[in-house]
Amino acid sequence: MSWLPCAQDPRDRGRQRLCYLARMSKLPRKPDDNVLSVSQLNRLAKQLLEDHFPAIHVQGEISNLSQPASGHWYFTLKDQQAQVRCAMFRNRNLFVRCRPRDGMQVVVKARLSLYEGRGDYQLLLDTLEDAGAGALRLAFERLFQKLQAEGLFAEGRKKPLPAWPRHVAVITSPTGAAVRDVISVFRRRFPATRLTVIPVSVQGQAAAGEMVQALALVNRREGVLQDVDTILLARGGGSLEDLWSFNDEGLARAIAASALPTVSAVGHEVDFTIADFAADVRAATPSAAAELLSPQQQALLRRLGELRERQRLFIQQTLRAAQAGLAALGKRLRHPGRRLQEQAQRLDQLEARLERGVRRRLAGQQQHVTSLRKRLALQSPRHLLPLRQQGLLALQRRASQALRTQLSLQRQRLATQSQALQAISPLATLARGYSLTTDTEGHVLTSVAGISPGATIETRLATGSLRSTVVSVTPGDTVSVSS
Repeated sequence: MSWLPCAQDPRDRGRQRLCYLARMSKLPRKPDDNVLSVSQLNRLAKQLLEDHFPAIHVQGEISNLSQPASGHWYFTLKDQQAQVRCAMFRNRNLFVRCRPRDGMQVVVKARLSLYEGRGDYQLLLDTLEDAGAGALRLAFERLFQKLQAEGLFAEGRKKPLPAWPRHVAVITSPTGAAVRDVISVFRRRFPATRLTVIPVSVQGQAAAGEMVQALALVNRREGVLQDVDTILLARGGGSLEDLWSFNDEGLARAIAASALPTVSAVGHEVDFTIADFAADVRAATPSAAAELLSPQQQALLRRLGELRERQRLFIQQTLRAAQAGLAALGKRLRHPGRRLQEQAQRLDQLEARLERGVRRRLAGQQQHVTSLRKRLALQSPRHLLPLRQQGLLALQRRASQALRTQLSLQRQRLATQSQALQAISPLATLARGYSLTTDTEGHVLTSVAGISPGATIETRLATGSLRSTVVSVTPGDTVSVSS
C-alpha cells in the first residue's frame, strides 16, 4: 500500500494519513483495489491518533470504574456533554496517591489512542490527580521553580546543624500529635535538651503568617529564647490541602532568612513541601527530626565509659613510665662529694692546659715581635736613603743622556725636512729666474683673462718685487707692461 503525497512537510505523518483517507473517499474504487480490512482500518486510525496528538491534560468525572485482578484501571471520563473511555495500566497507577472512585473529579495526563479489538477511541493515562489537588500541584511546581531560580534552595546557603543542640525551639501546633512525638523522642533519647514550644496554627489561611511571626520571634533570641540554637518546624501528616500552609512563599523566604539553622519535618516521608526545600535540613517525620537533633543517651554513656577507661589506662601507663624513668635516674645518681672531686680534678687539668697555652702564646708573640723588628730595621731610612740617592743620580744621568740623544735626532729630522721643503719652495723656483705675478688684491695671475690696460700688477722676484702698469694685453703668450 502506497501513500499519496499531500502534506508539504514529509515528516508530518498525521497530515499524510488524513490526506490519504480523504483521497481514498474520492477515488473511483475497483472491486478489489484499495479496500482495507477492519484490522487495517483500526491500526491506521490508531497510528493516526497516536502520532498526531501529543500528551494532553483532560479534566472530567470518573464513572463506570473497573479494577480487575490484573491491577489495571478502566473507567469513563465524562462531563455534561460527552465522555471518553480511559485505561490506566498497573505500572502507571502504582504511583497515583489518590484512589479513584465513581463521581470523582480528576485531572489526567494521557495519550490519545484506539483499542483495535473493538475500535474504541480511548485515553491511555500516565498520571491521575484529584482536580483540586491538581491545581494545587501546579501552583506548587510554579512556586518551586521560581524560588529555585532565585537560588533559595541552593546547598551553598544551607547552615550546618550544631553537633549537640542544647535548646530547640519547636514551632508547631500545641495540640497535635507531632509535638507529642517530638517530646517523647527527646525524653527517651536525651532529656537534657531544652525544648520550647512556640504554638502556631499548622493548617488554614492564618497558619503561614503565624509561622512567619514565630520564626521572627525565635530569631530575636530574647528572654527564654536567648540561648536557642536550633529551630524545628513540625507538623503531622495530611492531604495536600492540609499541608498547603507549608507551601507559602512568605514562609519559605522567612525560613531561608533565619539566622538559626532550621529543620523541617512536615507530614510523612512521601510528603514534600516548599518549606522542606527552604529549610537547612529536611526530616521525613517529626519523630525522625527529634532523633536527628537528640543524641542517644545510652550511646553517650557508653562512649563516656569507654573514654573514662581509656583515660585510666593512659594514666596508669604514664605513671609506670615515670616510675621506670625515676628508677633509672636513681641508678645514675652519684654522691655529691665524688662529683666535686671529679670537678676539682678536671679544674686542675684545665688550669694546667691554660698555663701551657698562655706560655705558648707568649713565646709565639715574642718571636713575631722579633721578626717585625728585623723587618723594620731593614726598612729604616738610614739604609734606604743612600740607596735611593744612588738610584736618583743614575736616573739623572740616564735622563740627561736621553735628552741629548733626543735633541740630536730632532735636529737631524729638522734638517732633512728643511731640505725637502727647500726643494719644493717657490723661492727656489724664483732663484732659477722665474717670477710670481699678482694683482693689487694679491691674487696670482695665471692668464690674461680679467686684465685690462692700465691695470696695476705686482711681480715677485727672487730678490725683491716690482709694481707695473699694464700697457696692453695680447691674448696668447705675450703681455706688455711698463714698470
